[in-house]
Amino acid sequence: MAGVLDTVNQRTQLVGENRLELLLFRVNGSQVYGINVFKVKEVLQCPKLTVLPGSHPVIRGVAHLRSGTTPIMDMSMATGNQPLSNLENSFTIITEYNGQTQGFLVAGVDRIINMNWEEIHPPPEGTGRDHYLTAVTEVDDHLVEIIDVEKILAEVSPINEDVREGLISESVQEVARQKKVLIVDDSKIARKQISRCLEHIGVEVVQLNDGRQCWEHMHGIVENGERLQDHYIMLISDIEMPEMDGYTLTTRVRADSRMNGFFVVLHSSLSGVFNKAMVEKVGADDFIAKFDPDVLAERVVKQLES
Repeated sequence: MAGVLDTVNQRTQLVGENRLELLLFRVNGSQVYGINVFKVKEVLQCPKLTVLPGSHPVIRGVAHLRSGTTPIMDMSMATGNQPLSNLENSFTIITEYNGQTQGFLVAGVDRIINMNWEEIHPPPEGTGRDHYLTAVTEVDDHLVEIIDVEKILAEVSPINEDVREGLISESVQEVARQKKVLIVDDSKIARKQISRCLEHIGVEVVQLNDGRQCWEHMHGIVENGERLQDHYIMLISDIEMPEMDGYTLTTRVRADSRMNGFFVVLHSSLSGVFNKAMVEKVGADDFIAKFDPDVLAERVVKQLES
């Protein structure tokens, strides 16, 4: 356990070729869950919590940590299960999503594993619409479920999804009605947020769930002798996705001469200065941090006007 706690910050700097590291943990019972180490700032024993009256039930309290006051959420409650009862022996995973820091209470933290995104798969069909998974994988013959943290955050602390009034002109909307944007994201809530933003502009949105699915879709277009630009004005891609991550997807696009000039935006809740370097390395045209509807809308409008 000490090794896990001591090395999380260093391991978050991993940048691989379609690889990721997962921090494995348990919430209640024997089921193992995973979270991308890129999102983890540190892991610690449950700190002293101060209860805030009127806060969401999932928020068990706030902790005063080095970075300031951090809300601590019960991962078990957040995924529709009973609250954790033994807080003294629980652990807190401090994460950063969309520029915000929050902690998640879990029953136990196991270890960090290094995997290829090709080993990470979408949730099986029949899982239902209300599940909290973005992906699953197998480790030591046991199923590991990767939780859709963005869905949890959207339910506990909803963000504004509306585009600022006056940002989209009538002339832009007129042009947008004739255009399509391709988006790919493994999070259902993220796809919903992006689609709502783009539909406000007026463009038609085509949604895909993972990087491999997106690559096969685009590859099929150029194999037919057609240009991607004749179908879509741009691709907006998540970075963390099952089967193929956004970095690898972009690298493949840039390596295929038939896709020359196709505009690619990486759109992710990942944070850190490495993003700029990686965007340049793989050849993406832009990076936008999740989720600011005005910033996203402005980027699409700029592309429509180009």
